[in-house]
Amino acid sequence: MPVSRPEPHRRLVVTATLLATAMALTACGSGGGGGGSGDGGITFQTWNLRANFKDYFEDLVGDFEKENPGVKVTWLDQPAEHYADKLSADAAAGTLPDVVNVSPDLSYPLARAGMLVNLDKENAAQRFKGEYTAEAWQGNTLPGLGGSYSFPWYLTTGPLFYNKALFRSAGLDPEKPPKDYAELFTTALAMASKSGGRIATLANTPSVEDFGRYGVKLMNSDATKFTYNEPKGVELLTKYKELYDRGGLDPQALTNTPEKSGQKFLEQKVAMNPGGANDLATFKENAPTLYRNLGITEAPNNTGKPNMYVMGVAVNGKSKRKAAAIAFAHFVTDRKNQEAFAHEVTVFPSTRGSLDDPYWTKDDGTDEGRVRVASARMLKGAVNYTPVVMSDEMKTVLKNEVAKALQGKKSPQRALDDAVAQSDRLLRQS
Repeated sequence: MPVSRPEPHRRLVVTATLLATAMALTACGSGGGGGGSGDGGITFQTWNLRANFKDYFEDLVGDFEKENPGVKVTWLDQPAEHYADKLSADAAAGTLPDVVNVSPDLSYPLARAGMLVNLDKENAAQRFKGEYTAEAWQGNTLPGLGGSYSFPWYLTTGPLFYNKALFRSAGLDPEKPPKDYAELFTTALAMASKSGGRIATLANTPSVEDFGRYGVKLMNSDATKFTYNEPKGVELLTKYKELYDRGGLDPQALTNTPEKSGQKFLEQKVAMNPGGANDLATFKENAPTLYRNLGITEAPNNTGKPNMYVMGVAVNGKSKRKAAAIAFAHFVTDRKNQEAFAHEVTVFPSTRGSLDDPYWTKDDGTDEGRVRVASARMLKGAVNYTPVVMSDEMKTVLKNEVAKALQGKKSPQRALDDAVAQSDRLLRQS
């Protein structure tokens, strides 16, 4: 997926063990279809990364080819728009690249259709699993399919910004932002009351990640049915309904986009909002008072496990050069290459021990460093709350039913029951 402008990349080489394995396995081959680039070659597809990271990936491919002279890697890149459709079309046509950049929700339908390598069955999990954090490996494990289908690549998460001045004006301790949802609701009601309803704490309605962080069971164990209409889910939506009625939630929360929510935070009409390093530069230039009073924390959580988003690199199960493709996918995601990529953009490596480096633990005094360190700290024990089978259409269903509950058109129970019923139907159809 798209990320920011790169810096110059330093060349890295693969370990001797992987080299020997790749060369030996490539010579053997493995029958079937696939999108290889010719005899001894493999194709590698990324997701909207060429524009900003051309040098990085050309160096990466070059390093691998130098150490594996019998393997030619052809790098492909697809735009962000319609990427999922492109993957599906290639899979149906038998032209899926040998190695593909996927998120868990994109890998799930391909894996279910038998189009991706199950790393556990190829023994890759036993060989390589220990190189990655447990959280990252689990994030790429697909429910109901019996294994992991992608090597963990980079992780993303983000802090929650809050306005210390607004906390002080509401009689709240600016050094103690809410850590769980009970504290969040108390904070939001106090903020609304003290400001006469002028200042909301939150700008958005609850998403599936909020239900997850609240402690709601989102799906059954094999991901065949949604379960967020359980009592705890109803409890969360009931609390949000109270916030909406009493001014703790922005009046435009039902229609706010991330951009609108960010603008409201910039204008100091909302006390808390997600953000990133680029936002700090905007605050510094356009809202210096906010910048001086900016707090950084993590989103309230009842489970003790923050939310994260995971990216992976998967291997075409029909590839004619499966072993070489596995070797290259591992190479892309090994510790040295992950750390190099994460130094070029604000993402985080999923390899074990990487986040102990001072680059991710010590604030260097820059805005980027401030956010980087705060975000990296949140990744310990983090999980991907969004179910891998939850499509954008299903997310829209939940958002629409939540809106009906907040408006009083349906009870929270009825709204979530209807959302689950619609999503289960879509899941069966898929």
